[in-house]
Amino acid sequence: MLMPHPATLRKLVEEYEALIAREAESGAAKTNQRSQDLAYTLCVSTGTRDVPLALEKARRQLAAAQRPVAPMPVRCTGAGVVEAREAGETVSQ
Repeated sequence: MLMPHPATLRKLVEEYEALIAREAESGAAKTNQRSQDLAYTLCVSTGTRDVPLALEKARRQLAAAQRPVAPMPVRCTGAGVVEAREAGETVSQ
């Protein structure tokens, strides 16, 4: 599954939550089109079909994105090729 960039996902969550809070404060009987669009986009971005589950999954993805990731050891094999030792993949530069 494709994963959205953390900054994009964070913006979706923040905008959705702010809009829902404003709608709740105003006592709106139904959600507006923008909040429906954000809910849909959150679900698609997280591979879910339920907004609360999408928000939960988005928060987990954002938390994971904040954890430091150990760099993968690489070695230069010459001729501008870098080889990732663990993955066995080569990338031409």
